[in-house]
Amino acid sequence: MAPGDRVDSCPLCRAERITTWYHEDDVCWIADCEICATPMVVWRWHGTDVPADHRDHMARRLAEVADRVFDGHYVDDHMRNIPDHWHAHARPVGGFFGHGFRRDGTPAGELGGGGS
Repeated sequence: MAPGDRVDSCPLCRAERITTWYHEDDVCWIADCEICATPMVVWRWHGTDVPADHRDHMARRLAEVADRVFDGHYVDDHMRNIPDHWHAHARPVGGFFGHGFRRDGTPAGELGGGGS
């Protein structure tokens, strides 16, 4: 599959705005993961063969967002639930899920709704 391709059945390709969105550009988008309540960066194209310059770009954008959400973070790029579309989560230091670690105090279940 060539960069630029999207798969209609892939939830990351559909990029539905079901949680808060923080960033969007021609390489990636960043929104809260509906499961983890952590910022998640998603490559714009379906697949896992991401060019190095795109990975670097996405790492910088995710760090900018994560620094606003958590007091410290690490990047988890193990794609557990959707292994065929590259994405990575910023997780709080000392945790896995964002609940209880977020600077904004957003509790579980209140992440929905478009955002910016």
